[in-house]
Amino acid sequence: MNETNQTYSFPSDFWWGSAASGPQTEGAAKEDGRKPSIWDYWYSKQPECFHGEVGPEHTSNFYHMYKEDIQLMKKTGHNSFRTSIQWSRLIPDGKGTINEKAVQFYNDVINELIANDIEPIMNLYHFDMPMCMQEKGGWESREVVDAYVEYAKTCFELFGDRVKYWFTFNEPIVPVEASYLYNLHYPHIVDFKRGAQVAHNTIVAHAKAVAVYKKLNLNGRIGIILNLTPSYPRSKKEEDVQAAHIADLFFNRSFLDPVTKGVYPAGLIEILKERNLLPAVEEGDLEIIQSNPIDLLGVNYYQPRRVKAKEEQVPPEKPFMPEHLFDPYIKPDRKINPHRGWEICEEVIYDIMINIRDHYDNIPFFISENGMGVEGEEKFRNHEGYIEDDYRIEFIQEHLKWVHKGLQEGANCLGYHLWTFMDNWSWANAYKNRYGLVEVDLNRDFKRTIKKSGQWYKALTDNHGFTINRKKEAKS
Repeated sequence: MNETNQTYSFPSDFWWGSAASGPQTEGAAKEDGRKPSIWDYWYSKQPECFHGEVGPEHTSNFYHMYKEDIQLMKKTGHNSFRTSIQWSRLIPDGKGTINEKAVQFYNDVINELIANDIEPIMNLYHFDMPMCMQEKGGWESREVVDAYVEYAKTCFELFGDRVKYWFTFNEPIVPVEASYLYNLHYPHIVDFKRGAQVAHNTIVAHAKAVAVYKKLNLNGRIGIILNLTPSYPRSKKEEDVQAAHIADLFFNRSFLDPVTKGVYPAGLIEILKERNLLPAVEEGDLEIIQSNPIDLLGVNYYQPRRVKAKEEQVPPEKPFMPEHLFDPYIKPDRKINPHRGWEICEEVIYDIMINIRDHYDNIPFFISENGMGVEGEEKFRNHEGYIEDDYRIEFIQEHLKWVHKGLQEGANCLGYHLWTFMDNWSWANAYKNRYGLVEVDLNRDFKRTIKKSGQWYKALTDNHGFTINRKKEAKS
């Protein structure tokens, strides 16, 4: 056997880093003037809905440990880091008075990142609606849309002199799906038309925030972060291909098209119009959407969606769901993360890149999340005390091979961010699955320990790439 080396090199200015969010890392939920978000309220009413009854108050203590954490970012090779500002901390009543202690905290974090040569990338909304705004109707309410736009403007004015990359929303389709379709998150509404209204109002809020940012002339760029889950048909049969097309309209293009092209997909409008499910559109909405395309796109990728033609028609009296038009399909030979139940299919990240290149004007984008959650990682702890998560290293490598291929073929990808820097609280799953390059020990005052993947990530970024040794059979 002979050994051959395959090297994957990336641009010297490539963004290497990770993504996180304020509500999942800061903790200090009841400190320094912060008021409850929708998650705090839900936990107070139904703690049993959260894994291990661990609620949003008990996150990773970034609020008090950010200086130590930023040093660990340096030790794990970060040149960039994306997190979010909590609306419920900065403007605790949703609108009106600004919390100066929150301003100080976010200023300190931003300044500390910059002092350590880590580019701060800031997101404005990561599922964390202030409860006082939810009581006004959440994203169903135009009053809340207006309050969000004012909140966004406040953030731009306070921090925009140093933060050059802004994102309005992270995965805005998730609150639509989880809270208004599939009964997963509070407020547990199952009503497609109300969900469609939430989606439209969110896009209007996004577009208005983009307009405000551009008017301020802050010498930066603004975009949105979408979780793209490409839809693949079971076969090349026309009915399966059509099923995949419909799924793509609902779960990808519903947000991707309006924020990049300024219009909703005609096919999606037709489907909703036929069923009397179109949201209410106010005067000026479509113009504001069309006039404010994003500067750059964040792409969160975890898994593909596989579908087939609908095999049994749904009774017409049943409340509409997207799945009334197609069936899920499980690929028999799929690779899977057993802890999360998600298919691992690395080459899909390349398909996303080429789709953006060919159908979305090759807009600048970066892989804003990609990661592997694993339960029970402590069993991989070695005698030196750190976790040997070789599976995470392999996961990253296999995805980066396809990112490299996309770059070689002209996709305008600016970087790769892993979810996430350190183990953090994850909505209703709490700490069940760990994603971090750095372990957080909840039983030892949030003690941080870099995992093997964190050490490898530092080498990756130092070398602007990685090399894989392959064994090759020698010819006789």
